[in-house]
Amino acid sequence: MGELSALETTRAADQIIHDIGAKWMLDKATWAHGKKHGFDNPFAHYFAGRCGVLGDVEADVVIAALGWFAPELVRPMWDEGVAVAGAREAARRYALACADWGREHVPDDPRLCELAEQVVRAAEGSGLPLFSGWRAEPLPEGGPARLTHVLHLLREWRGGLHLVATTAVGLDPLEAVLAANPPERARFLGWQGDLPNCDAHKPRRAEAEEITDRLSATVYERALSPSERAEFADLVGRAGTAVLG
Repeated sequence: MGELSALETTRAADQIIHDIGAKWMLDKATWAHGKKHGFDNPFAHYFAGRCGVLGDVEADVVIAALGWFAPELVRPMWDEGVAVAGAREAARRYALACADWGREHVPDDPRLCELAEQVVRAAEGSGLPLFSGWRAEPLPEGGPARLTHVLHLLREWRGGLHLVATTAVGLDPLEAVLAANPPERARFLGWQGDLPNCDAHKPRRAEAEEITDRLSATVYERALSPSERAEFADLVGRAGTAVLG
């Protein structure tokens, strides 16, 4: 199997984990699951479901935890979503959607789940409210549902680290988005009106990415041995091929 450094592991695995999470959250089957459980608006389902682990908080808290979404999008979607059944129940129903999607789309890989859970347990939650909130939720008993949930945890972990990093280098949310993406990405995240040219911020955005990689690697270093890191990256790659094509 060989060995991998912690930094090699984060660069091999983290993007795939991100993309698997995006796949299930944006899938029409997830939207249909939300509608079946009382959420007529898939975006209200998304914001209340993903952020319901924060509890009964004001929308400004959710905006701060998410980071890159426009407040004008988050605020009405959060309020609409939590009005369905409350924040914690929204999170519970979102976890069910994650589990059901995983059973249909994610391979059953107990070893990947075991290694991923080692990483989750080793991660420091300070400054990472969404990750910490999801980590406090109960895990499915096993199989693809559990693995999908754990991969979601790792995605929230990396996302939280990246928000810490972009903030640390002095980028506000919109600058962080536009320094690395075309304007269409900012529109997707709810930003309206005239968008600034953020090309001058590209070096700071690259610095934030490097900081995120280092923070992630620190956890891989203490959670997994070099051979386990190589195994983990290989299994994540296989899961990515199965799920993403």
